[in-house]
Amino acid sequence: MLFAHLRRGLIAGSIGGVVYGLFVATVVVNLVEVAESFESGGHEAAVSATTTIVISVGGGVLWGLFLGIITFGVVYYLFEPAIPGRTTTRSYLLGAAGFITVSGAPWLVLPPLPPGVEQALANDVRLLWYAVMLVGGAAACGAAAYLYGRFVDQSGKAFAVTIAGLPFLLLVGASLLAPANPTSGELPAGIRSAFRWTVVFGQMTLWFVLASVHAWSGDWRDDSSIDEPETAVSDRSKTLEG
Repeated sequence: MLFAHLRRGLIAGSIGGVVYGLFVATVVVNLVEVAESFESGGHEAAVSATTTIVISVGGGVLWGLFLGIITFGVVYYLFEPAIPGRTTTRSYLLGAAGFITVSGAPWLVLPPLPPGVEQALANDVRLLWYAVMLVGGAAACGAAAYLYGRFVDQSGKAFAVTIAGLPFLLLVGASLLAPANPTSGELPAGIRSAFRWTVVFGQMTLWFVLASVHAWSGDWRDDSSIDEPETAVSDRSKTLEG
């Protein structure tokens, strides 16, 4: 069973990583070059464009494989019974939870910044807050899933969804406790904003592709090792609750 889930995660990570790597190579790299041109005064970059593209695609593939195997392989195998919905819905909910945990929650405190922007907070402080928000994001997603399952049967979906949103409000509130991190640099505000939202869009695309491929691979009805019987899911749910 674990091997079958790891295989699904590997497939999702491979395809998602390629898509994300190409996005980085064709979009993000160009924005980075624009940002670096402000810092270098327009001098030619030391690294060739081909090398940059190869590194970007390779890094995207490795990142996609890591997220696919860990999130859609190991995490999905361990916590599948606790994820609301069935089959496709579970894949997309896990993808949303992955984005919130790895990127969304930490970015509430430390939004992505282009090269050439200096940050006031020390590296160790930034790493600490990244870890805190990452754990907080995972906890908020877990609490939301628990609250939804707790209230959906007795109070209906609308009320359950509303209650499930409360942990995310607490997460936003916790981010307000982080120390201020003023930045400085010569980059125009437009380039900073464009870079930030491009990175956000890239990560959202990565998680969407991961979830889509994972859901698609779950539709292989001829693979009995993937579509486990309901009794097996029930047994694993009892194990988690125990």
